[in-house]
Amino acid sequence: MVRGARKAGVKRIVAASFTDETSDRLAPEVDDIAWLRVGQLGKLLKYLEKSGTRHAVMAGQIAPKNLFDLRPDFKALFLLARLKRRNAETIFAAIGEEMKKIGVELLPATTFMDDHLAPAGLIAGPKIKSRVEDDLRYGHDIAKEVSRLDIGQTVLVKNGTVLAVEAFEGTNECIKRGGALGRGDAVMVKVSKPDQDLRFDVPVIGPVTLESCRDAGVRIIGVEAGRTIILERDRVSALAAQHKLSIFGL
Repeated sequence: MVRGARKAGVKRIVAASFTDETSDRLAPEVDDIAWLRVGQLGKLLKYLEKSGTRHAVMAGQIAPKNLFDLRPDFKALFLLARLKRRNAETIFAAIGEEMKKIGVELLPATTFMDDHLAPAGLIAGPKIKSRVEDDLRYGHDIAKEVSRLDIGQTVLVKNGTVLAVEAFEGTNECIKRGGALGRGDAVMVKVSKPDQDLRFDVPVIGPVTLESCRDAGVRIIGVEAGRTIILERDRVSALAAQHKLSIFGL
């Protein structure tokens, strides 16, 4: 994302990074970097103000378990106390509102990532069979409904049967469960929420996703075209070819 921003002509980029979450490979790519703990909202806002930030993008991942293992500062405590529901969407939206109060606009997570969005049709790996397309479409419909209910964004299906639904454990654990039940013939589908706030929680797959599918015996991955980020596209394509995994944009 930083490289995309540079290519687009952004002159100065700073990073508010999270210990045990953000890769230290980011440091040499940006003009300044601050390391925070998840939950240090006051420190985050002060850093944005001090650095003169006017636009921000949420990039990368905060592991779901860390959202429920916070050591919040006073600013974060007050924010959490106002929330009736505490999930990724409500927490990040509230953080976005706090940024807005100090003059920082939170941009979509897809900003500068156009080259990394999934296209429609076969993206990588072997051509898929028509019966598999039926499972992809079915999985898409189920995943959309499940995500609408704020449960998760990933499902695994086989022959018109739902094997696993992602919840708090995250995508990779869902893949393990569904893959075991599918016995080498499960289809994974990952989508955005019906009213997805593109500022955060945008669907992402990458090499780790493919490795999890390989280990679980999942051979087909369906993603939502135009709304899913594919990380390290060349490596993903190489892994798909090597392990005969098909990736399809719905």
